[in-house]
Amino acid sequence: MQSFELDKSDILKIKQALEGNEETLKTLLSEYHASEIAILFESLSQEEREHIINILPSEIASEVISEMDYEIHPEKILENLDPEKRSEIMEELDYDDATDIISQLPQEQQDKILEGLDAEDASHIRNLLNYPEDTAGGLMNTQVLKVNSSLTKKEALDEIIRLSEEMEEFYTINVVDNSNKLVGIVSLKDIIKSRYTVHIRELVNDDFVFVRADTDQEEVAKLLSQYNLTSIPVVDDNMHLLGRITFDDVIDVLQEENTEDILKISGVSEDEELSGNWKEAVKSRLPWLVLNLGTAFLASSVIRHFEPTISKIVILSGYMTMIAGMGGNAATQALAVTVRRISLNDLTDKQAYQTVIKELTVGFINGAVNGFIVFLFALFYDAKPMLGLVIFLAMTGNLLIAGITGASIPLFLKRVGIDPAIASSIIITTFTDVFGFLLLLGLASKLLL
Repeated sequence: MQSFELDKSDILKIKQALEGNEETLKTLLSEYHASEIAILFESLSQEEREHIINILPSEIASEVISEMDYEIHPEKILENLDPEKRSEIMEELDYDDATDIISQLPQEQQDKILEGLDAEDASHIRNLLNYPEDTAGGLMNTQVLKVNSSLTKKEALDEIIRLSEEMEEFYTINVVDNSNKLVGIVSLKDIIKSRYTVHIRELVNDDFVFVRADTDQEEVAKLLSQYNLTSIPVVDDNMHLLGRITFDDVIDVLQEENTEDILKISGVSEDEELSGNWKEAVKSRLPWLVLNLGTAFLASSVIRHFEPTISKIVILSGYMTMIAGMGGNAATQALAVTVRRISLNDLTDKQAYQTVIKELTVGFINGAVNGFIVFLFALFYDAKPMLGLVIFLAMTGNLLIAGITGASIPLFLKRVGIDPAIASSIIITTFTDVFGFLLLLGLASKLLL
């Protein structure tokens, strides 16, 4: 099956069907997978989305809503639905998906929606709403397949069959004791292959990976990736089994975290929605640009200080932007690699030191190569070998500084508890601009005047 790509013809067909009769629209929608309808929703109005959700079977409608991008605000669709239809959809949703969606609504609306559900479903969702959304507790699904360690093979299989009726899929079976404490995991394959009279306690793997409810979602993603797991159990401080997190939930987390890091490095607030309007974009970006403007005054003051040098050697102004621009690019490269390493692993002191040394070396070599190219340009085009030497030294020095700052600043910010993706780009831009101009104009003042 090929991945679905949004096409204008698909949108046109949907919009035309929306203007026609309901049966035509139902027939057309049946040709699309729920995830494809969720993608199509991005090009439809809120009223059109609500109309489609209302005519879809509740089972399909719940899949569409769970697949919708959070920026399309699936919670607003639920809020405006007929109470009976809304309850049907909510009961089809996994508890973790239902919690993620209604958590975006005001408390009054949350209570209104939960009152329409049966007591058990409402209790599960209310429990999940108590956990921060970026923790294992906020990510987990409380629908979990578990068996008691004292059960025999036949009893365990009967229990698995009973519990699996409420679950779409499961990957591992959690084993608990009489007080619901997690004692290990067992695979369905091991149970089926075992002797008929065996007890589950004899099959338990007690060397397993688990997370606590307050574990950060990034750490959960790392563990699932590191140990190649399809799911991971969530426990409280006393090892009582609370729920499970599956790999598909973690894929969403990785996408969110990567998007967040990219936006932060670019000086864009994580609160800005990618599909938001221009007012939201200005509100999100303007403070960072103003801060960046403040740091630019530092670079400007360096230029002002060397104004006599520039007035005597006007050709320097042509190379100033080159030196600063190359430094900024090199620092951004080092920054991106370092921030990514930090997000994947908590670096030890030795690894952090090695990272800085590596970027220092890369910066020196890249600076020398690029500096030599500019030296040759100045030698043959401007016929000024000493100017070429000054530019060579300035380029080499600035890219060396770019490598050091691009690696060390995010590591330092991480050490003092500041998100390295937020502040690093502005700081390194200031460093490369200021030191680039200082090196070029300072060396020119000493060697060319």
